[in-house]
Amino acid sequence: MYGKAFAPEYQGALTTLSVNSSLVDVLAAGTERLAAAKRAGEHAEAARSGLAVAEAHRRLGQVREADRAWKASYRAARDADDTAAMAWALWSGGTLARQRGSFPLARRLLALAAELGEHAGDVVVRGYSLAGLAETGRIQGDYEAVGRLHEQLLAEARRRGEARHTVWALEGIAQMHRNAGAYDTAHALFEEAAEIAGRADDRRGHAWALRGLADIASARDGDVERALVLLSEAETTCRTMNLSSALAYNHKMRGNVLYRAGRYAEARELYELALDEFGAMSEPRGEALARLGLAKSLARLGRDRAETAAELAELAGRLERIGLRHAREMVARAQKELGLDAEAAR
Repeated sequence: MYGKAFAPEYQGALTTLSVNSSLVDVLAAGTERLAAAKRAGEHAEAARSGLAVAEAHRRLGQVREADRAWKASYRAARDADDTAAMAWALWSGGTLARQRGSFPLARRLLALAAELGEHAGDVVVRGYSLAGLAETGRIQGDYEAVGRLHEQLLAEARRRGEARHTVWALEGIAQMHRNAGAYDTAHALFEEAAEIAGRADDRRGHAWALRGLADIASARDGDVERALVLLSEAETTCRTMNLSSALAYNHKMRGNVLYRAGRYAEARELYELALDEFGAMSEPRGEALARLGLAKSLARLGRDRAETAAELAELAGRLERIGLRHAREMVARAQKELGLDAEAAR
Protein backbone atom coordinates (compact mmCIF):
# COMPACT_ATOMS: atom_id res chain seq x y z
CA MET A 1 0.00 0.00 0.00
CA TYR A 2 1.39 3.38 -1.01
CA GLY A 3 0.89 6.65 0.82
CA LYS A 4 1.01 10.13 -0.62
CA ALA A 5 4.16 11.00 -2.52
CA PHE A 6 6.59 13.27 -0.71
CA ALA A 7 9.73 15.20 -1.69
CA PRO A 8 12.63 14.23 0.62
CA GLU A 9 14.85 16.83 -1.06
CA TYR A 10 12.76 19.56 0.59
CA GLN A 11 14.21 19.50 4.08
CA GLY A 12 14.57 21.53 7.26
CA ALA A 13 12.07 24.39 7.34
CA LEU A 14 10.95 23.48 3.80
CA THR A 15 9.39 20.09 4.58
CA THR A 16 5.96 21.70 4.22
CA LEU A 17 6.57 22.03 0.47
CA SER A 18 4.72 19.48 -1.64
CA VAL A 19 6.17 17.19 -4.29
CA ASN A 20 3.80 19.08 -6.61
CA SER A 21 4.88 22.59 -5.59
CA SER A 22 5.71 24.88 -8.49
CA LEU A 23 9.46 25.07 -8.91
CA VAL A 24 9.24 28.85 -9.00
CA ASP A 25 7.60 28.73 -5.56
CA VAL A 26 10.20 26.24 -4.29
CA LEU A 27 13.01 28.50 -5.47
CA ALA A 28 11.48 31.56 -3.82
CA ALA A 29 10.88 29.78 -0.49
CA GLY A 30 14.28 28.11 -0.54
CA THR A 31 16.14 31.32 -1.34
CA GLU A 32 14.37 33.17 1.46
CA ARG A 33 15.03 30.43 4.00
CA LEU A 34 18.66 30.06 2.88
CA ALA A 35 19.30 33.78 3.40
CA ALA A 36 17.78 33.61 6.89
CA ALA A 37 19.88 30.56 7.80
CA LYS A 38 23.06 32.29 6.65
CA ARG A 39 22.26 35.38 8.70
CA ALA A 40 21.70 33.21 11.77
CA GLY A 41 24.86 31.16 11.16
CA GLU A 42 22.79 27.96 10.94
CA HIS A 43 25.00 25.77 8.74
CA ALA A 44 22.78 22.68 8.84
CA GLU A 45 19.68 24.65 7.85
CA ALA A 46 21.64 26.48 5.14
CA ALA A 47 22.71 23.10 3.72
CA ARG A 48 19.17 21.76 3.62
CA SER A 49 17.47 24.88 2.29
CA GLY A 50 20.33 25.21 -0.21
CA LEU A 51 19.52 21.73 -1.47
CA ALA A 52 15.99 22.82 -2.41
CA VAL A 53 17.44 25.89 -4.15
CA ALA A 54 19.86 23.69 -6.11
CA GLU A 55 17.13 21.28 -7.18
CA ALA A 56 14.74 24.06 -8.20
CA HIS A 57 17.44 25.68 -10.34
CA ARG A 58 18.35 22.32 -11.90
CA ARG A 59 14.79 21.39 -12.79
CA LEU A 60 14.18 24.86 -14.19
CA GLY A 61 17.16 24.35 -16.46
CA GLN A 62 19.32 26.99 -14.74
CA VAL A 63 22.45 24.86 -14.65
CA ARG A 64 25.03 27.46 -13.58
CA GLU A 65 22.92 28.54 -10.63
CA ALA A 66 22.27 24.89 -9.74
CA ASP A 67 25.99 24.14 -9.84
CA ARG A 68 26.78 26.97 -7.44
CA ALA A 69 23.89 26.04 -5.13
CA TRP A 70 24.70 22.34 -4.64
CA LYS A 71 28.35 23.12 -3.95
CA ALA A 72 27.36 25.77 -1.38
CA SER A 73 24.96 23.26 0.20
CA TYR A 74 27.77 20.71 0.46
CA ARG A 75 30.13 23.23 2.10
CA ALA A 76 27.47 24.25 4.63
CA ALA A 77 26.76 20.58 5.43
CA ARG A 78 30.47 19.93 5.91
CA ASP A 79 30.73 22.93 8.24
CA ALA A 80 27.80 21.54 10.21
CA ASP A 81 29.37 18.04 10.23
CA ASP A 82 26.07 16.75 8.80
CA THR A 83 26.96 13.65 6.78
CA ALA A 84 23.44 13.02 5.50
CA ALA A 85 23.16 16.60 4.23
CA MET A 86 26.54 16.20 2.53
CA ALA A 87 25.19 13.09 0.81
CA TRP A 88 22.07 14.94 -0.40
CA ALA A 89 24.21 17.77 -1.81
CA LEU A 90 26.38 15.25 -3.69
CA TRP A 91 23.23 13.55 -5.00
CA SER A 92 22.06 16.89 -6.38
CA GLY A 93 25.46 17.55 -7.93
CA GLY A 94 25.58 14.09 -9.48
CA THR A 95 22.09 14.47 -10.90
CA LEU A 96 23.06 17.83 -12.41
CA ALA A 97 26.21 16.31 -13.90
CA ARG A 98 24.13 13.61 -15.59
CA GLN A 99 21.71 16.23 -16.91
CA ARG A 100 24.68 18.10 -18.44
CA GLY A 101 26.07 14.95 -20.05
CA SER A 102 29.08 14.64 -17.70
CA PHE A 103 28.55 10.96 -17.02
CA PRO A 104 31.89 10.04 -15.36
CA LEU A 105 31.46 12.95 -12.91
CA ALA A 106 27.84 11.95 -12.30
CA ARG A 107 28.89 8.42 -11.39
CA ARG A 108 31.63 9.63 -9.03
CA LEU A 109 29.38 12.07 -7.18
CA LEU A 110 26.44 9.66 -6.94
CA ALA A 111 28.66 6.82 -5.70
CA LEU A 112 30.05 9.13 -3.00
CA ALA A 113 26.52 10.21 -2.09
CA ALA A 114 25.40 6.58 -1.72
CA GLU A 115 28.44 5.81 0.44
CA LEU A 116 27.88 8.83 2.71
CA GLY A 117 24.15 8.11 2.89
CA GLU A 118 24.85 4.57 4.07
CA HIS A 119 27.40 5.85 6.60
CA ALA A 120 24.83 8.37 7.92
CA GLY A 121 22.07 5.73 8.09
CA ASP A 122 19.89 7.74 5.68
CA VAL A 123 18.27 5.02 3.56
CA VAL A 124 16.43 7.55 1.42
CA VAL A 125 19.46 9.45 0.13
CA ARG A 126 21.28 6.13 -0.31
CA GLY A 127 18.35 4.85 -2.40
CA TYR A 128 18.10 8.05 -4.44
CA SER A 129 21.84 7.99 -5.11
CA LEU A 130 21.82 4.36 -6.22
CA ALA A 131 18.81 5.21 -8.38
CA GLY A 132 20.85 8.03 -9.90
CA LEU A 133 23.63 5.58 -10.73
CA ALA A 134 21.10 3.21 -12.29
CA GLU A 135 19.56 6.00 -14.35
CA THR A 136 22.97 7.16 -15.54
CA GLY A 137 23.72 3.67 -16.84
CA ARG A 138 20.27 3.36 -18.41
CA ILE A 139 20.58 6.68 -20.23
CA GLN A 140 23.94 5.57 -21.61
CA GLY A 141 22.34 2.34 -22.83
CA ASP A 142 24.15 0.00 -20.45
CA TYR A 143 21.00 -2.01 -19.70
CA GLU A 144 22.69 -5.24 -18.71
CA ALA A 145 24.75 -3.52 -16.03
CA VAL A 146 21.92 -1.52 -14.45
CA GLY A 147 18.86 -3.67 -15.08
CA ARG A 148 19.35 -5.67 -11.89
CA LEU A 149 19.94 -2.49 -9.87
CA HIS A 150 16.67 -1.04 -11.15
CA GLU A 151 14.85 -4.21 -10.08
CA GLN A 152 16.54 -4.16 -6.66
CA LEU A 153 15.58 -0.54 -6.08
CA LEU A 154 12.02 -1.23 -7.21
CA ALA A 155 11.76 -4.05 -4.67
CA GLU A 156 13.11 -1.80 -1.89
CA ALA A 157 10.70 1.02 -2.79
CA ARG A 158 7.74 -1.37 -2.85
CA ARG A 159 8.74 -2.81 0.51
CA ARG A 160 8.84 0.67 2.06
CA GLY A 161 5.67 1.77 0.32
CA GLU A 162 7.53 4.70 -1.27
CA ALA A 163 5.27 5.73 -4.13
CA ARG A 164 7.52 8.26 -5.81
CA HIS A 165 10.55 5.97 -5.90
CA THR A 166 8.42 3.01 -7.04
CA VAL A 167 7.10 5.09 -9.92
CA TRP A 168 10.64 6.14 -10.89
CA ALA A 169 11.86 2.53 -10.93
CA LEU A 170 8.85 1.27 -12.90
CA GLU A 171 9.36 3.97 -15.51
CA GLY A 172 13.07 3.23 -15.85
CA ILE A 173 12.47 -0.49 -16.31
CA ALA A 174 9.62 0.24 -18.72
CA GLN A 175 11.89 2.46 -20.82
CA MET A 176 14.49 -0.30 -21.12
CA HIS A 177 11.82 -2.78 -22.26
CA ARG A 178 10.43 -0.23 -24.71
CA ASN A 179 13.88 0.40 -26.22
CA ALA A 180 14.38 -3.36 -26.56
CA GLY A 181 11.10 -3.60 -28.50
CA ALA A 182 9.08 -5.30 -25.72
CA TYR A 183 6.14 -2.91 -26.09
CA ASP A 184 3.56 -4.94 -24.18
CA THR A 185 5.77 -5.27 -21.10
CA ALA A 186 6.70 -1.61 -21.28
CA HIS A 187 3.04 -0.59 -21.58
CA ALA A 188 2.05 -2.60 -18.51
CA LEU A 189 4.84 -1.03 -16.45
CA PHE A 190 4.07 2.52 -17.58
CA GLU A 191 0.40 1.86 -16.83
CA GLU A 192 1.21 0.69 -13.30
CA ALA A 193 3.47 3.71 -12.78
CA ALA A 194 0.68 6.06 -13.91
CA GLU A 195 -1.81 4.37 -11.59
CA ILE A 196 0.46 4.54 -8.52
CA ALA A 197 1.49 8.12 -9.29
CA GLY A 198 -2.14 9.13 -9.70
CA ARG A 199 -3.18 7.61 -6.37
CA ALA A 200 -0.15 9.11 -4.60
CA ASP A 201 -0.68 12.55 -6.18
CA ASP A 202 2.79 12.46 -7.75
CA ARG A 203 2.09 14.73 -10.70
CA ARG A 204 5.67 14.77 -11.99
CA GLY A 205 5.83 10.97 -12.03
CA HIS A 206 2.39 10.81 -13.61
CA ALA A 207 3.44 13.18 -16.40
CA TRP A 208 6.49 11.01 -17.23
CA ALA A 209 4.32 7.88 -17.21
CA LEU A 210 1.85 9.49 -19.61
CA ARG A 211 4.73 10.34 -21.92
CA GLY A 212 5.76 6.67 -21.91
CA LEU A 213 2.19 5.53 -22.62
CA ALA A 214 1.95 8.03 -25.47
CA ASP A 215 5.14 6.62 -26.98
CA ILE A 216 3.72 3.08 -26.87
CA ALA A 217 0.35 4.20 -28.28
CA SER A 218 2.21 5.70 -31.23
CA ALA A 219 4.97 3.12 -31.82
CA ARG A 220 2.98 -0.06 -31.14
CA ASP A 221 -0.60 0.88 -31.97
CA GLY A 222 -0.22 3.70 -34.48
CA ASP A 223 -2.81 5.61 -32.47
CA VAL A 224 -1.72 9.18 -33.11
CA GLU A 225 -4.68 10.93 -31.53
CA ARG A 226 -4.47 8.89 -28.32
CA ALA A 227 -0.76 9.66 -28.05
CA LEU A 228 -1.33 13.40 -28.57
CA VAL A 229 -4.10 13.47 -25.94
CA LEU A 230 -1.81 11.81 -23.38
CA LEU A 231 1.01 14.24 -24.18
CA SER A 232 -1.34 17.22 -23.86
CA GLU A 233 -2.41 16.02 -20.41
CA ALA A 234 1.24 15.62 -19.37
CA GLU A 235 2.14 19.03 -20.80
CA THR A 236 -0.46 20.72 -18.61
CA THR A 237 1.28 19.30 -15.53
CA CYS A 238 4.72 20.30 -16.82
CA ARG A 239 3.60 23.89 -17.33
CA THR A 240 1.79 24.09 -13.99
CA MET A 241 4.87 22.89 -12.11
CA ASN A 242 7.42 24.67 -14.35
CA LEU A 243 9.07 21.36 -15.27
CA SER A 244 11.35 22.70 -18.01
CA SER A 245 13.20 19.47 -18.81
CA ALA A 246 10.09 17.30 -18.74
CA LEU A 247 8.31 19.81 -21.00
CA ALA A 248 11.15 19.73 -23.53
CA TYR A 249 11.09 15.92 -23.59
CA ASN A 250 7.31 16.09 -23.99
CA HIS A 251 7.71 18.29 -27.06
CA LYS A 252 10.40 15.99 -28.44
CA MET A 253 8.07 13.01 -27.99
CA ARG A 254 5.25 14.89 -29.71
CA GLY A 255 7.67 15.34 -32.61
CA ASN A 256 8.31 11.57 -32.60
CA VAL A 257 4.59 10.83 -32.72
CA LEU A 258 4.02 13.21 -35.63
CA TYR A 259 7.09 11.91 -37.49
CA ARG A 260 5.87 8.32 -37.25
CA ALA A 261 2.51 9.45 -38.62
CA GLY A 262 4.22 10.99 -41.66
CA ARG A 263 3.38 14.54 -40.56
CA TYR A 264 6.91 15.73 -41.16
CA ALA A 265 6.36 19.50 -41.31
CA GLU A 266 4.56 19.45 -37.95
CA ALA A 267 7.24 17.17 -36.50
CA ARG A 268 9.95 19.59 -37.66
CA GLU A 269 8.31 22.44 -35.73
CA LEU A 270 8.17 20.39 -32.52
CA TYR A 271 11.78 19.22 -32.85
CA GLU A 272 12.90 22.83 -33.41
CA LEU A 273 11.00 23.91 -30.30
CA ALA A 274 12.50 21.08 -28.21
CA LEU A 275 15.98 21.84 -29.55
CA ASP A 276 15.70 25.46 -28.40
CA GLU A 277 14.40 24.34 -24.99
CA PHE A 278 17.20 21.81 -24.46
CA GLY A 279 19.79 24.32 -25.63
CA ALA A 280 18.56 26.89 -23.11
CA MET A 281 19.14 24.44 -20.26
CA SER A 282 22.41 22.95 -21.59
CA GLU A 283 21.06 19.40 -21.78
CA PRO A 284 23.20 17.64 -24.44
CA ARG A 285 21.28 14.36 -24.52
CA GLY A 286 17.99 16.11 -25.19
CA GLU A 287 19.65 18.38 -27.75
CA ALA A 288 21.09 15.38 -29.58
CA LEU A 289 17.76 13.55 -29.70
CA ALA A 290 15.94 16.66 -30.91
CA ARG A 291 18.63 17.23 -33.56
CA LEU A 292 18.22 13.64 -34.72
CA GLY A 293 14.46 14.03 -35.07
CA LEU A 294 14.88 17.36 -36.85
CA ALA A 295 17.44 15.91 -39.29
CA LYS A 296 15.11 13.03 -40.14
CA SER A 297 12.15 15.37 -40.64
CA LEU A 298 14.14 17.70 -42.90
CA ALA A 299 15.33 14.70 -44.92
CA ARG A 300 11.73 13.60 -45.45
CA LEU A 301 10.88 17.16 -46.51
CA GLY A 302 13.49 17.08 -49.30
CA ARG A 303 16.72 18.25 -47.70
CA ASP A 304 19.88 17.49 -49.66
CA ARG A 305 21.07 13.93 -48.92
CA ALA A 306 24.69 14.95 -48.53
CA GLU A 307 23.76 17.55 -45.89
CA THR A 308 21.69 15.01 -43.98
CA ALA A 309 24.46 12.41 -44.18
CA ALA A 310 27.03 14.91 -42.90
CA GLU A 311 24.85 16.01 -39.99
CA LEU A 312 24.06 12.45 -38.92
CA ALA A 313 27.74 11.50 -39.10
CA GLU A 314 28.67 14.51 -36.96
CA LEU A 315 25.89 13.69 -34.49
CA ALA A 316 27.03 10.06 -34.28
CA GLY A 317 30.56 11.20 -33.42
CA ARG A 318 29.30 13.58 -30.77
CA LEU A 319 27.17 10.89 -29.11
CA GLU A 320 30.13 8.51 -29.19
CA ARG A 321 32.24 11.08 -27.34
CA ILE A 322 29.53 11.80 -24.77
CA GLY A 323 29.04 8.07 -24.17
CA LEU A 324 25.37 7.76 -25.13
CA ARG A 325 25.37 4.25 -26.56
CA HIS A 326 21.62 3.91 -27.10
CA ALA A 327 21.28 7.31 -28.76
CA ARG A 328 24.26 6.41 -31.02
CA GLU A 329 22.38 3.28 -32.07
CA MET A 330 19.35 5.45 -32.87
CA VAL A 331 21.47 7.50 -35.27
CA ALA A 332 22.65 4.30 -36.97
CA ARG A 333 19.02 3.24 -37.41
CA ALA A 334 18.17 6.66 -38.85
CA GLN A 335 21.04 6.38 -41.33
CA LYS A 336 19.70 2.99 -42.43
CA GLU A 337 16.08 4.22 -42.54
CA LEU A 338 17.06 7.11 -44.82
CA GLY A 339 19.35 4.96 -46.97
CA LEU A 340 22.43 6.82 -45.78
CA ASP A 341 24.26 3.97 -44.05
CA ALA A 342 26.51 3.46 -47.07
CA GLU A 343 27.53 7.14 -47.00
CA ALA A 344 28.17 6.87 -43.25
CA ALA A 345 30.51 3.93 -43.79
CA ARG A 346 32.63 5.82 -46.33
